[in-house]
Amino acid sequence: MSREETKYRIIGIDPGTNYMGYGVLEVDGRRLRSVVLGAIDLHRMGDPYSKLRYIFERVGALIDEYSPREAALESPFFGENVQSMLKLGRAQGVAMAAALSRGVGVSEYAPSRVKQAITGGGSATKEQVANMVKNLLSLDELPPKLDATDGMAVALCHYYATGSPLAAAMGGDRVKGLGGGLKAASKRGSSSWERFLREHPDREIK
Repeated sequence: MSREETKYRIIGIDPGTNYMGYGVLEVDGRRLRSVVLGAIDLHRMGDPYSKLRYIFERVGALIDEYSPREAALESPFFGENVQSMLKLGRAQGVAMAAALSRGVGVSEYAPSRVKQAITGGGSATKEQVANMVKNLLSLDELPPKLDATDGMAVALCHYYATGSPLAAAMGGDRVKGLGGGLKAASKRGSSSWERFLREHPDREIK
């Protein structure tokens, strides 16, 4: 059954240790709809292990409630603070485990790839990503926490990556490793952006 013939949902997650953004995207043929946007609030929880347990429970509850077919997560960025990277990696891993425990397939995407897929540039700001998500999905307003639009951006990135003609031609070939996304193509993100601009020239942010 092709994507054009079925309705399904993707949950996108932007891992974090203070706020974990999420968005559930519904795909109906070529029509896209935002089902829910939100952020899991973790910043008041001092115990790191309580945070991990809460992430597992909340992500599992979201999957139970909204029944996504696929889960997409942003991979941790490589920074100078090793401890922060370790904490972020644990948060991502627990969110992955929650999805896998429900039998939901998992993919992950680098932060720059998500930004490129949504805005056409890998160094876009959080605000630029949020405004493009708002335009793409015709949202009435932005959520209080932009972590939520970051989560939805990951879901949109996954849709563009797996729904493109190039991805179909590759036959779903995936990189090695737990939760590996589709193999990167150098211009896939920009192609999605260019296609969107051709179809919606009035929505380009200059």
